[in-house]
Amino acid sequence: MQAVGGPFNDPRVIERRRIFKGRRARPRFRGAALLLSAAIAAPVVLGVALPSNLFGSAPTDRNWRADANAIRIVDGETIGLGERIVRLDGVAAPARGEACRASSGEAFDCGGASAAALTRLVAGRPVECRIVGQDAFGRGLGQCDAAGADLNRALVVGGYAIATTSALRNQEAAARRTAQGLWANGAGVPPTWRARN
Repeated sequence: MQAVGGPFNDPRVIERRRIFKGRRARPRFRGAALLLSAAIAAPVVLGVALPSNLFGSAPTDRNWRADANAIRIVDGETIGLGERIVRLDGVAAPARGEACRASSGEAFDCGGASAAALTRLVAGRPVECRIVGQDAFGRGLGQCDAAGADLNRALVVGGYAIATTSALRNQEAAARRTAQGLWANGAGVPPTWRARN
C-alpha cells in the first residue's frame, strides 16, 4: 500500500530533485581572453595596413630640398638639409680623422679632404635629394644634386669617394687610373681603398 501523497512520501523511492538550479558556470576569463586577442591582433593589423615609414624611418621615393643657408656638410658622404640628414647613396667616403699619406709621405686627414670636396661641390647652392631608401641608422639615402651637379657622381669622379654600387664603378676606375683626388696619393690612399681593383 502506498502512503498518501504518492511516491514522494514513500521512503523507498528516493529521487533526487533539485529545486533550485544554479546558473551554468561561465568561463571566468572570457572577457580577458577577448581583450588579449584584440591586443595581439591590433599591432599586426596596423603593421600591415599603415605605411612602413610612419614611425620615423626615412620615406622612399621623396624629394628633399634645402636652400644654401640650411645646408651643412657632416662628412664626405653625409649632408644635412635643414633638420634632415641624407647619406649619399652608392658612395663611401673615408671617415673624418682617417689618416692618409700624401706622395711626399706627409699624413693628412683624408676624411676631412672628402668633406672639403663635398663642400666645394655644394658651394652655397641649394641642394635637392631624391630619397631612395634608408641606411642602418634610419637616415635617408639619396641621389643629390646642387644646382644640377650630381654630388654622388662628382665625388667618385673627383676621387674623394668610392662606388658601393655598380652604377658608379666605371667612374671610380677612371678616377683611379687618372690619379684624381685621394687616388693621387698612391699607396697613401685610405686603407679600405687599397684592395680595390
